[in-house]
Amino acid sequence: MNRPLRVAVIGAGYWGPNLARNFRASTDWELAAICDLDRGRAEKLADSLGGIPVVTDLDQLLADPELDAVAVATPARTHHSVVISALHAGKHVVVEKPLADSREHALEMVREADERGLILMADHTYCYTPAVMKIRELIEDGALGDILFIDSVRINLGLIQPDVDVFWDLAPHDLSIMDFILPGGLNATTAAAQGADPLGAGKSCVGYLSLPLEGGAIAHVHVNWLSPTKIRQMVVGGTKRTLVWDDLNPQQRLSVYDRGVDLTQVSTTAADRAAATVSYRLGDTWSPALPEREALSAMATEFADSIRLARAPRTDGHAALRVLSVLEAATRSLALSGAPSPIEFIPIPMELAS
Repeated sequence: MNRPLRVAVIGAGYWGPNLARNFRASTDWELAAICDLDRGRAEKLADSLGGIPVVTDLDQLLADPELDAVAVATPARTHHSVVISALHAGKHVVVEKPLADSREHALEMVREADERGLILMADHTYCYTPAVMKIRELIEDGALGDILFIDSVRINLGLIQPDVDVFWDLAPHDLSIMDFILPGGLNATTAAAQGADPLGAGKSCVGYLSLPLEGGAIAHVHVNWLSPTKIRQMVVGGTKRTLVWDDLNPQQRLSVYDRGVDLTQVSTTAADRAAATVSYRLGDTWSPALPEREALSAMATEFADSIRLARAPRTDGHAALRVLSVLEAATRSLALSGAPSPIEFIPIPMELAS
């Protein structure tokens, strides 16, 4: 399949224009249509891209036999119905985050795509930034050693969403990154969440989420709509090195520290733990060179490659389902005043996941 694949963008609101612009610029894709219930909004976007056809009827769009795929950028509550319709029409699908408004809906979407042999991909955009792809590479190569902790902060004076709390709005970015960079994906079994609503908005505006990981490691996510300063930072600590990602520092987004704590146990008994030898490494700090490429451009390329090679994309529906499972566990934990709640990962049958 050497010809450009034909894709339509469904939704011309906030995120749709970004998707449309990148598909329009990609040599892998032909932007075939913009679909939105608001014709005026769709035409404005279509005209800005050189006169792309506009469709207001989803069924009409999906009936096009020449259309290979759709990119869904509609409100989360509509994702399930739009995606299921697209899959029934035999179209490959990429969906902006979150994949669905519930894990139950997401599971149905994932199973439908697997049964039909179609690509269902989540637009976890940060996973296609050069910085996050480099973090994944460093962890895979063993440069950090075994992971001890991940500490992520995503705070700003942000838009208080009308339909979701701060966890569902901001934490999907951090959780999808963790799922992307950790070998085997995000493998936590419980989630403990604490949230605060100091404004009386009826939902958490400040939140803290803790996830125990394999081998005694821990992940922590801090999200906040009320901070006067904007911080997007993740610290990944390993037995060999620690990495700091500062997304708002374009001159040095990644820093790798050959610094840490070495603990040698003289005895494994509790009575002799005080005899453990503690040493501190104070080595060099270096910053990996990163290519300049827009994340959505890399996402569009990955979507095309996964279709042409009939392989799962790096951020497939299963990855999105893991993120949603954590978010729902966090919601249950909030209702339990912060008590840990099990993360209900539902395994996909191997014959469907293959």
